[in-house]
Amino acid sequence: MRILRKASDLPKRSLWERIKDVALTDVAVLARGGVSPGSLERLEELLLEADLGVPTTLKLVAEVEQRARRGLVKSQSEFLLALQAGLVSALRAGKSDPSLTFAPSGPTVILIVGVNGAGKTTFIGKLSARLRATGKTVVVAAGDTFRAGAIDQLRLWSQRTGSHFVSATAGADPAAVAFDAIDATIARGADVLIIDTAGRLHTSDGLMTELKKVARVITKRLPTAPHETLLVLDGTIGQNAIQQAKTFAAAVPVTGLVVTKLDGTARGGVVVAVHEAIDVPVKFLGVGEQSDDLLPFDAESFARELLDDE
Repeated sequence: MRILRKASDLPKRSLWERIKDVALTDVAVLARGGVSPGSLERLEELLLEADLGVPTTLKLVAEVEQRARRGLVKSQSEFLLALQAGLVSALRAGKSDPSLTFAPSGPTVILIVGVNGAGKTTFIGKLSARLRATGKTVVVAAGDTFRAGAIDQLRLWSQRTGSHFVSATAGADPAAVAFDAIDATIARGADVLIIDTAGRLHTSDGLMTELKKVARVITKRLPTAPHETLLVLDGTIGQNAIQQAKTFAAAVPVTGLVVTKLDGTARGGVVVAVHEAIDVPVKFLGVGEQSDDLLPFDAESFARELLDDE
């Protein structure tokens, strides 16, 4: 399955095609085992335009330049391999294990956080379907008690995936919902509890304080929980995702990233930038609206498709 071009029916020039056109025009320089300063400068511009962010871009350009000086970049294919290797290295730096953490005994509690419109509800539905397909029993808790629509959407996803559903009346205390949901999960003997939270504006101190309370209450009820706190980010918002990630990571211990809407409109480089900004592994990519449009993250596949050399 294509990661970054799935939803677009229009021809779109890949990042690699743009790099070939602009940054690699001096084939004679490449043949001598070098890359011209002008090419490196334009490469930097293109990587920044792809939302890779300044730190990652500077590292990638420096790595390409170093390889060229060692005589390892003498062709366009070697240039491409150098970029791919740099991207993989960046994605595997620090905390980078994409697998979910499950409790050794008792229920696994997964807390889902993120702002309105990032795709949290759809992700919860997709994750529930994925876990159910592996034979796990799942409970979904509607912790976003501010929007009746969010509760109804989660109820529908729970019905589709055969998951249990726990909710409260609109306006109820989200922390109390989380506490009661753990009790319900234990009583049912279920394997996994997924707790939704309100789509908070990351600039609202009051709402971020409430999110801290939800996490604190979960730990009070079940000391080892939450076993995962997954931050859902919209892949189309570019560098704004970095500030969102930093703010959420300062409020709760985020353990994994989920980047959604990576279709024909998303440049995708923000995945690398956010990972580097908060040192949290990317766990899933959302590439569509169907229950199976959720991809476990793989650094090598992502690096290839970000450049799109095919």
